[in-house]
Amino acid sequence: MSLHPTLQPYADAWTHSIEAISQLVQPLAEADWNRRTPCPGWSVRDVVSHVIGLDCEMLGDPRPIHSLPRDLFHVTNDHQRYMEMQVDVRRHHTAPEMTSELEYVIIRRNRQLRNDARDPGTKVRGPLGAELTLEESMRRHAFDVWVHEQDLRTALGRPGNLDSPGAHIARDVLLAELPRVVAEDAQAPRSSAVVFDVHGPVEFLRTIRVDIQGRGTLETAPALGPAATLTLDWETYVRLACGRVTPETVADRVKTEGDPELTAAILRNLTVTK
Repeated sequence: MSLHPTLQPYADAWTHSIEAISQLVQPLAEADWNRRTPCPGWSVRDVVSHVIGLDCEMLGDPRPIHSLPRDLFHVTNDHQRYMEMQVDVRRHHTAPEMTSELEYVIIRRNRQLRNDARDPGTKVRGPLGAELTLEESMRRHAFDVWVHEQDLRTALGRPGNLDSPGAHIARDVLLAELPRVVAEDAQAPRSSAVVFDVHGPVEFLRTIRVDIQGRGTLETAPALGPAATLTLDWETYVRLACGRVTPETVADRVKTEGDPELTAAILRNLTVTK
C-alpha cells in the first residue's frame, strides 16, 4: 500500500514543513516558547500546539475534553474556539514535553501516510464536523503547516523556506481565493480586470477578470488597461492574505496603480484565512 500519486505533493510539503518546525523548536530555551508570533494571540508554544493538534486530528485521535477560559480575547467565533482547544490544553506544557510530543506525532503521521491507500476523493471529517475530500484535507493541512512554519520563523528571527514545497501549495491555495476577493468582497466593477504582480522566491502574474454578471475568474493572460494593478513581494502577499499584517503596516511594500478605492478595497479584503 502507498499514497495515491495525487496526494504525494501534499505529503511531501507537510513533511518538509513539519521537519523544519521540529528543527526550529528543538534547541529553544523555555523562555523562547513564550515569544509572540504574527498569528493573533498565539505564542511559539501555541503555534506548535496547534500544529500538533492538527496532526492528531488527521490521525483520528479524540479531541481533548477541556473548557476554555473566558478571557481569550482573540477567540471570537466557533471556528476559533474549535482551534483553540488543542492550543489551550497545552499552554502549561514544558519545552521537553512539547518537543517530545511533536516528534511522536511526526513518527505516527509518517507511518499513517506510508500505509494510506485511500482514494483522493474519499470523504473525511474536517474541522467542526465539515465533510471534505481527503485531497482537500491534505492540501489545506500542507498549507496550514507551512504558514505556521513561517509564523515561527518570524517570531524566532529565522527566515527561510519561502520557496519550499509548502510555499507552492500556499500559492495555489491563496490564488484560488482571489476571484472571490476581487469580484465579491472588493466589488470590482463588472467587465473589468485586476492584475496581481508578485515577485520574490515565488513569482506569479495573474489577472482576475470580472464578467458582466460580476463573477470573477483567475487567468494567466495579462490584461490590457486593468482597473487596478497590485505589485508586491511574495512574503508580504502571504502575510496580508493570512491576516498577519494590515495593509497600513506594509504600505511601503505594496505598489498600486489604477482606481485607488478599488485597490484599497482589495487590500482590505485580501485576508482569506480564518
